[in-house]
Amino acid sequence: MKFLLFSDLHHFPGDLMSGTDAQLDAILTHAAQAGVDFIIHAGDFCHGLTSPETPAFIERYNACGIPAYHVLGNHDADFTPLSEMLQCYRMPASYYYFDCKGYRFVCTDTNYFYENGRYVHCEMRNYFGKKEQKYCLPPEEIAWLRRTIGESPYPCVLISHDSFEREAVGAYNRREVLAIINEANRKKPHSVLLAINGHYHRDHIRILDNVCYFEVCSVGYDWLTVPHNHFPRELCDQYADMPHSLVWNDPLHCIVTLEGSTITIEGMESSYFMGVTREMTDNPPYDPSGRPSVPRIQSAKLTLH
Repeated sequence: MKFLLFSDLHHFPGDLMSGTDAQLDAILTHAAQAGVDFIIHAGDFCHGLTSPETPAFIERYNACGIPAYHVLGNHDADFTPLSEMLQCYRMPASYYYFDCKGYRFVCTDTNYFYENGRYVHCEMRNYFGKKEQKYCLPPEEIAWLRRTIGESPYPCVLISHDSFEREAVGAYNRREVLAIINEANRKKPHSVLLAINGHYHRDHIRILDNVCYFEVCSVGYDWLTVPHNHFPRELCDQYADMPHSLVWNDPLHCIVTLEGSTITIEGMESSYFMGVTREMTDNPPYDPSGRPSVPRIQSAKLTLH
């Protein structure tokens, strides 16, 4: 079976030069041409209902003629309450699973922070400024995840926004999730084959404890903490966060094919808009995990034994 995967589209008109109609068109067209079983993204499809056109943009994805699934990112409810975004995304809950052609796809929600003795979901930008115990799974989701994997008759694919693999800056309680994955695989090999995440706008594959951890690069851009002045003033006037961006010339996405314990990723490579790279700015070339900013989703074929 095969599916089309993307992450961090960031539809936010007037703020980001990403999440455009043309980018979504390219993704949906490729999905139809490739004959995929479904489409899914790993979070940050948009920033809430930030413009009059956003509901129609979301609905184009929902009703594209191919089953289309959402996974929540930290930004998806920035300017709209979470309950309303779940309705717009047609999601049954903030975390859920579905089965397709002999595989279980477990869509997790890593968008909680811990404060004053309770877990709070990210919405309406309430997580801005929070530094400790941010981006995690609450205890009830941890229990659900253990059941969902443990009771699955099929190999599982985990999809999250934040990373369960990154050691320094991943999901706060990632070790609990890794313990669930490894326990399930000890009891039954290949209970979890693949774990996908977005969030970091990076392209990276790592095999850890015989599980493929796949970090998906963003559709259209990389975020820079330190702004730069390499883009024309008229673009910066049109897109408020242009000085904080590196932009790709093509909408990055990939086709993932699963056959037994073999994972095939058909990626793609783009280039930098106007030739502006991270090295031309005052930002470090690598992120905190040592991963470079590259407009690419790599291709790979892996068999887990």
